[in-house]
Amino acid sequence: MDWFLNLKAQPGCPAVEQDFQAWLSHSPMHGRAFEQALKTWVLLGEVPPAYEHLWKPSAAVTVLPPPRRRWKAWTAGAVLAIAACALVLLAGPSLLLRLQADHITRTAESRTLTLEDGTVIEMGGGSAIATEITASVRRVTLLSGEAFFDVAHDAARPFTVNAGGVAVEVLGTAFDVQLADGETTVELARGIVAISYDGPDHKQSFELSPGEMAAIKHGTGTVMRATIAPEDVAAWRTGKMFVNDVTVGAAAERLQRYHHAWISVPDPALASRRVTGLYDLNNPDSALEAMVKPFGGRVHAVTPYGRVLARF
Repeated sequence: MDWFLNLKAQPGCPAVEQDFQAWLSHSPMHGRAFEQALKTWVLLGEVPPAYEHLWKPSAAVTVLPPPRRRWKAWTAGAVLAIAACALVLLAGPSLLLRLQADHITRTAESRTLTLEDGTVIEMGGGSAIATEITASVRRVTLLSGEAFFDVAHDAARPFTVNAGGVAVEVLGTAFDVQLADGETTVELARGIVAISYDGPDHKQSFELSPGEMAAIKHGTGTVMRATIAPEDVAAWRTGKMFVNDVTVGAAAERLQRYHHAWISVPDPALASRRVTGLYDLNNPDSALEAMVKPFGGRVHAVTPYGRVLARF
C-alpha cells in the first residue's frame, strides 16, 4: 500500500519507478501483494491502473541487484530526480501559499490574531491570509480556508476581505468567510456587509443582514442566499462544521482542512449529492460517515493517511 501511494503521488518519477521495480524483484510475494493492493485503484476510479507495465505478471520483470549494491551505482541524476519529485510533491502548493501569506495555519489548527487597527481574526484549519493595514487602507486577502472577522469600527477606513474574487466590505461588524474550490461563502453574525463580485459577464453587489449567509460561485457569479442560526455562524470555532445545501464533494473538501488523511470522492454521483447539517470536526471520520451514509456511501480507510468515499 505504501508503494501504491508513492506511485500515485509521484507519477512518472524515474527514481520511484526504479525503486519500485527493485522491490518487486526481491520476491514473487511482493508482486502478488501489490496485485491485492490494486483493488484500491478501483476505489479511486482509475481503470486500468497506472504502472501496470511495472507490476503485471505477464510482463518481464528485470531482476535488479539488492538495494544496497544498487544504491552505490546510482548516478547524481537519479538523486536529483528524487529531490525534484519530492520538492514538487511536498512543497508546491504549500510553498506558494507561504510566499503570499502573512499568517497560515496547519491542518486542524486554529489561531487568533489581532491586527494593528484592533480587528480580531480567528483562522480555521488549513487557512492562509495576507494583510494590508495602512493609514488609508484595511485589506485582507483570504488565500485558503476560512476565517472569522470581528472588525474594529473605523468610518474613515472601510475594511475589505477578498476571497476568490469576492469582496466583502464593512466598517465594523463580525462575519465569517470560507474559500473553497469554485465558491466563496459569507456568514454574517453582526452588522451589515456589502458583497461584490466581478463576474465574466457582469458585476453584481448586494448586502447581507445578521443571520444571513450567501454562497457565490466563481466564474458564473451565481448567488445562493439562506438564513443561518447565530450559533451556526463560524461553527468551526466550537469544533463543528455547518453546511447548508452543498455537495458532498464540497463538504469533504472543507472537512479536509481538519483531517490529516487525504480524502477522495471518485464517484461523481456521490460527490454531487447535496447535504445540510452540523458535523463534528473533532471526529472527522464520523463526520464523513454521517455525510455519505444517507446516500448508501461508506468511508474506506485505505491507509492511515487515505480515505475514499464510495457507495460500496
